[in-house]
Amino acid sequence: MPDAAIIAEDVHKRFGDVDALAGVNLQAPAGKVFGLLGPNGAGKTTLVRILTTLLQPDSGYVEVAGFDVVHQAAPLRRVIGLAGQYAAVDENLTGRENLTMVGQLYHLGRREARRRADETLERLSLTDAADRVVKTYSGGMRRRLDLGASFVSRPQVLFLDEPTTGLDPRTRKELWHIIRELVAGGTTLLLTTQYLEEADQLADRIAVIDHGQVIAEGTAQDLKSQLGSEVIDVRLEDISVLEHAANLLSDMGNEPPHRNEDTGELHLNVQDGSSQLVEIVRRFDRDNIAIADLSLRRPTLDEVFLSLTGDSDVPSNNNQDSANQDSTNQDSANQDSANQNSRKDVA
Repeated sequence: MPDAAIIAEDVHKRFGDVDALAGVNLQAPAGKVFGLLGPNGAGKTTLVRILTTLLQPDSGYVEVAGFDVVHQAAPLRRVIGLAGQYAAVDENLTGRENLTMVGQLYHLGRREARRRADETLERLSLTDAADRVVKTYSGGMRRRLDLGASFVSRPQVLFLDEPTTGLDPRTRKELWHIIRELVAGGTTLLLTTQYLEEADQLADRIAVIDHGQVIAEGTAQDLKSQLGSEVIDVRLEDISVLEHAANLLSDMGNEPPHRNEDTGELHLNVQDGSSQLVEIVRRFDRDNIAIADLSLRRPTLDEVFLSLTGDSDVPSNNNQDSANQDSTNQDSANQDSANQNSRKDVA
């Protein structure tokens, strides 16, 4: 890929008996948002830690912003930023002091560091709280401040590991706006997220990682097209006939219909939705199966994720508190410490 800001070739990382990464290959274009999706324990955070020099791969080649992450780690740290899954700011300093300190760690002069800190606070709508100690900030304010710390140095490549975990919808949308501004200014951004709507909204390109390997890559539309052009949703009046109804539709879609035992719904991925709607009504009418609701729509990224990974733990767009960090052994390192160490290492 021309002008790739991130290159990973056959990257392996093993922790004991666990293959955290089992041959990851990906390329992220410069000046774009690259989304990294995967179920818990897939290896997302392990990969981010390798890309940001916090962890060395066992084998393979990794390059970020033109630097080899193993042999050129020191100069690379000066041109990247990282915000991990949890805010890593000093709660005993003010917001302005936190950002000024980070700017100085990146070798900005004190005056320039303070100027950029003030600029960043304004961008984050934190100017009124600039001189309050961070321990008085709300969770959303701390998250915004941590994001600001990751880009106060104006990095070429910015890594955001689940940046909006646990935030309310309004604060998430505010951070989306900031992310779009950064990318419009030329920053390359790699984003891991548990919110599929977030990847759909922000990412120019998406890679899905599972069991330490990239299993699919493309635009959101590319990935959705793998399921079929349309999705038919059927809700039955009588949930007890759900299995029989699913069997009646088993030959109509690209794959057997997905069943929701709680709601009595069937979801069928098809190519020609309008003609299939008629056929569904015909078959159900023949077997006296009553339909409560029937609709045709485009597939969602949630359904792509479920189809690709076969994982029942599909990240949610609506449950703001459900996102979890990668929970296997390889991703158990404390992310707060990682964020702070990565900033100190550029000094």
